[in-house]
Amino acid sequence: MKFKNKYAKNIAQTVCRQFDRLCAAQAAKPYLTERDGVLALNFDAMSVQSEMYVDRPDELVISYTRAMMSFLLLNPAPERIAMIGLGGGSIAKYCYRNLPAAEIKVIEISPDVIALRNEFAIPADDARFSVLAGDGAHWVAAAQGVADVLIVDGFDTDGLPAALSSQRFYDDCFAALADSGILAVNLWGGYPHYEDYLARISNSFAGRIVVVDSDDEFNKIVLAVKNGAFPPDVSFIRQHANVLDLSHPLNFQSKSNRLIGALKAVNAGMD
Repeated sequence: MKFKNKYAKNIAQTVCRQFDRLCAAQAAKPYLTERDGVLALNFDAMSVQSEMYVDRPDELVISYTRAMMSFLLLNPAPERIAMIGLGGGSIAKYCYRNLPAAEIKVIEISPDVIALRNEFAIPADDARFSVLAGDGAHWVAAAQGVADVLIVDGFDTDGLPAALSSQRFYDDCFAALADSGILAVNLWGGYPHYEDYLARISNSFAGRIVVVDSDDEFNKIVLAVKNGAFPPDVSFIRQHANVLDLSHPLNFQSKSNRLIGALKAVNAGMD
């Protein structure tokens, strides 16, 4: 395309750049797909952020969400749960339905994700459940000793945001937890900086961490304990699994075996 003068060319280039940014922003918006009775939340065609059985909306579909619930083996009855990242609300719904005594607060940065909460049967805000629009890193930085469990599962179109994986962020997570509180973090084992993230969490929690594999073997669930005894006694984990199996739909015996195996690897590393 030819332009009569430099001014017109600059205007055209500016308009093109603005158009490109608008297209990118639109492409980054979450959208829904449904197939064979499964509703999915997508950020792009290459990945699925969350899934829900349409006829069983409270069931945990993706394996890493089931593995994430392993934190209950360390504290089967947390009173205050905070979550960074809503997505399709799978973990939030599970906690709301199966931990009736827990107060649950979810912080989600994307208003477009929050706007889809009804499609995913996420409960309305009430006395013990709330979804807050905000930056999870900012929220954690301002919190002090407010959560028995802090769940971090925040991703965007580019993957794990730097603000949710820095040393400062994990230090803030430590401070946001009550004494003996538990941090549960979902990480992708294929990240180039996966080992760096693990080292940062370990740094913040003085080495009191254990990594539990999900069934897909790609997602890694990092559990970190603030000030409690670590590693925890195996008998307590077994006891908690027995109690949880009485009232939860998940198989906590299997989860306890996996957690105990991961803790044995931690112990071997300490020897």
